[in-house]
Amino acid sequence: MKLSFSKSVDMTKGSLWKNIFLFSLPLMFSQILEVMFNLSDVAVVGRFANYKALGSVGSTTLLVTLFTGFLIGMGSGVNVRTAHALGAGNRKDTEQTIHSSLLLCLFIGLIIGLICIIFSGNFLRILHTKDELMDGAVLYMKIYALGMPAMAVYNFGNGVLSARGETTTPLLYLTIAGVLNVLLNLFFVIRCHMAADGVATASVIAQYVSATLVMCNLFHRKDNCHVRISGLHLYRNSCMAVLALGIPAGIQNAIFAIANLFVQAGVNSFDAVMVSGNAASMNADTLVFNIMYAFNIANASFISQNMGARNKTRMKKSYMISIFYSFSAGAIFGVFLLIFGRQFLSLFATDTRVINAGMQRIHIMWFAYAISAFMDGTIAASRGIGKTVIPTVIVILGSCVFRIVWVYTVFAWFHTIPALYSLYFFSWTITSVAEVIYFLHSFRKLPI
Repeated sequence: MKLSFSKSVDMTKGSLWKNIFLFSLPLMFSQILEVMFNLSDVAVVGRFANYKALGSVGSTTLLVTLFTGFLIGMGSGVNVRTAHALGAGNRKDTEQTIHSSLLLCLFIGLIIGLICIIFSGNFLRILHTKDELMDGAVLYMKIYALGMPAMAVYNFGNGVLSARGETTTPLLYLTIAGVLNVLLNLFFVIRCHMAADGVATASVIAQYVSATLVMCNLFHRKDNCHVRISGLHLYRNSCMAVLALGIPAGIQNAIFAIANLFVQAGVNSFDAVMVSGNAASMNADTLVFNIMYAFNIANASFISQNMGARNKTRMKKSYMISIFYSFSAGAIFGVFLLIFGRQFLSLFATDTRVINAGMQRIHIMWFAYAISAFMDGTIAASRGIGKTVIPTVIVILGSCVFRIVWVYTVFAWFHTIPALYSLYFFSWTITSVAEVIYFLHSFRKLPI
């Protein structure tokens, strides 16, 4: 049976305003669902287990972000490379890219899972995990790591389907796996009296379900994206192209997590109320950025396919329209948070002091979200034309190194929440300008 439930969006023909929106809409729902399911893990273990279990799961957040971010980056590489081949109408290149990418992503997923299992204790000690939480955190990471190969395969499949213009199908698969994840969370924690290990086990099972669904789709397809066991082979050119796109994207995701460690250290210098308030308001970041991320994927996919089709005018329009949608989403949700921030924060906190502390952060961040559209959207566009190394270096300098310097200079001098979180606005502005200049320069030089 062919597990497909959507029609593909034509990226090389038709209205870009309409097609980019239709392409991005299911991705937005996917990102929102993913956020909600992740929050359910924390909610279930915090409500039905104990504070140690909650702390153990929370202690692994950075590591999970680091490793899953790298796998998502590899999926982005698969997406762009596949879109190039599809846009050019090159069946052989498409098939070689897909079959090479599957083996490549599976291998990387296995390696990352093995690293997590062997070195999880070392990583958590480097992050100064509290002794009373260490055993639970290590157990959670070791179990969660078993799902890394499945996560890698799902991101591979999602990249291929998105390159084909199909985004509703991955949304359905994610919904099925996510609902199963929530039900298993409740079963393992409430019925089986498990804690962090129960939540991790539920996540692993859900990840293998999503990977199985996406591979069933690819095995039963009749088009260029069909996967055959006999076709699995590491084709050198395809592997090099996917790695050249995916590794910088993965490193970029990982470095953002590392840079935010220094920001969190600044937050931790305040009292517990301020730390709790900021933790609650950070849930808004996750929601807004994941919605904007859908348009960034569209940006890279549409530019990639139209580059393959050698349509430079449509590439430029795709870039502008995707940026507009992403900017608008950031601005709209920023204003929404400014107006309804207290109601949003009340979902995570009941103490008025904590809500007031969270609002201090929202008052700084609400107008900064839209600015990030220029940075993230232009990075996606550069990836779409095959440029990844220089954009990654710009991000490291502008959004990572800059943040660290800011924390130890401007924030150290003023030591206020506005002084700390203003770094996002300035770092995103500086990085955006540099990224746009580089993209426009590279775009003009394209031999199309």
